[in-house]
Amino acid sequence: MTEEQKVQIAALREQGNGYKKIAQLLSISENTVKSFCKRNCISRDEISVNDDEIRCQCCGKTVKQNPGRKRKKFCSDRCRMKLWYEHLDQVQRKANYEYVCPVCKKTFTVYGNAHRKYCSHECYIVDRFGGRA
Repeated sequence: MTEEQKVQIAALREQGNGYKKIAQLLSISENTVKSFCKRNCISRDEISVNDDEIRCQCCGKTVKQNPGRKRKKFCSDRCRMKLWYEHLDQVQRKANYEYVCPVCKKTFTVYGNAHRKYCSHECYIVDRFGGRA
């Protein structure tokens, strides 16, 4: 890679161009562009707003952003979980499983546990230690 290409990569990257577009414009490998940018800490700002303008979606406090990391939406885990539990009706749960309890024969639905066998701890105890009910 020539010095002229290095200067062009830096300029194109600061203008907001992606690795693929820069590679096509300069007729070099995309991985070469990526490596050069990473080694020289050349990155475009994907978040165009200042850190002062990013507010927590729950409480409205200023959220401190870490450079080079995913954009934070919440100031803390507490706020994230609070908002999650307030809007459970909007959550799209994909891991719902329906089973029939071998003890009480009741049909029950479980979220996230594909290997659950009993509808409750009581049914487990009856089956494991007390025999069939």
